[in-house]
Amino acid sequence: MSEQIFDSDWYGSDLSEAAFETLAVRAGQRRTPETEHSEPIFTTSSYVFKNAADAAARFAGDVPGNVYSRYTNPTVRTFEERIAALEKGEQAVGAASGMAAILSTCMALLKAGDHVVCSRSVFGTTTNIFDKVLRKFGIDTTFVDIVNLESWQAAIKPNTKMLFLETPSNPLSETADIRQLADLAHQHDALLVVDNCFCTPALQQPLTLGADVVVHSATKFLDGQGRCVGGVAVGRSELMNEVLGVIRTAGPCMSPFNAWVFLKGLETLSLRMERHCSNALALAEWLVQQPGIEKVHYAGLKNHPQHALAKQQQKAFGGVLSFEVSGGKAEAWQFIDATKMVSITANLGDAKTTITHPATTTHCRLSPEDRVNAGIKDSLIRVAVGLEAIDDLKADMARGLAAINK
Repeated sequence: MSEQIFDSDWYGSDLSEAAFETLAVRAGQRRTPETEHSEPIFTTSSYVFKNAADAAARFAGDVPGNVYSRYTNPTVRTFEERIAALEKGEQAVGAASGMAAILSTCMALLKAGDHVVCSRSVFGTTTNIFDKVLRKFGIDTTFVDIVNLESWQAAIKPNTKMLFLETPSNPLSETADIRQLADLAHQHDALLVVDNCFCTPALQQPLTLGADVVVHSATKFLDGQGRCVGGVAVGRSELMNEVLGVIRTAGPCMSPFNAWVFLKGLETLSLRMERHCSNALALAEWLVQQPGIEKVHYAGLKNHPQHALAKQQQKAFGGVLSFEVSGGKAEAWQFIDATKMVSITANLGDAKTTITHPATTTHCRLSPEDRVNAGIKDSLIRVAVGLEAIDDLKADMARGLAAINK
């Protein structure tokens, strides 16, 4: 039997002018000689070489090829190339978690003596990364009001090298002007890093607005079903190669299985985000009208302070909202405990709706003063709206309302 020559290009897809939805399904895949349709999982720690000279050349970087799965893995590479295409970035680097992606980005792009300006309205653990972990290594951070451009300007120092934020914010849906902040950062030879976890590239592409790096907790909407933990950073190759160097050396790499799960999540990202957004808007508009609700935080509401900006900057308003109940922690807990369908958990971006009390979960490690500064009240409840029927979600929220409106 004559040897068959495998032409990987013949089995591939022409994506030169493909739309976002098509890239989410097909970008990054390189079929093997097995001609598989779905992406394979390369569950291997190492790779074999033709001979000793081939091994030496690959280790030296003189020829391309895999060496060790802490360095590269074909399944992880497929995920990286796909999310880079969706974010319109040159290169992406997968990590073991969203926090690993943030820490690795900072370790790669900052050094002792540098200064960071960071929004107060970020995930509680992100605050701890800057305020506790990086500070021990000589990197100082000033925290500012996310929507006050003057506070960003005032905080910049001669040694400021990075501006960091997540927009929309967690959990108040505050929305920052990415283009303005990118211009400000670049005026001072600093980088703008945007956590795009809440919107995903289906709704917002910060790199096209001037940001230098985008980070994600892939655990959230990119996966979409709460199955795996992972993270990713996306940006110019010159920056991402530095991040990759940290990942390879320190080891917080993404597992092949998790990368494969995230690839499956990306295939339905656009469809899911449409439903997340429509459900969240409908629920927010309903909550505004209910007794016992003091305030609803969701950029899709026309009275939200940054509604116009969010409408301009994003394709839709996301799947996460928060609201303040009348009273304090006791009433917030009563509301949460009275629900019977939604899941009481701090994760978000799941097909299943989740509910949590930020002050005692996601932001519990912040000092009381920092929580006040971040707008995290004891009466605040966050809901990450899932894909269930909206009437069922309203009915479950009504149980919570009944508990506090006795």
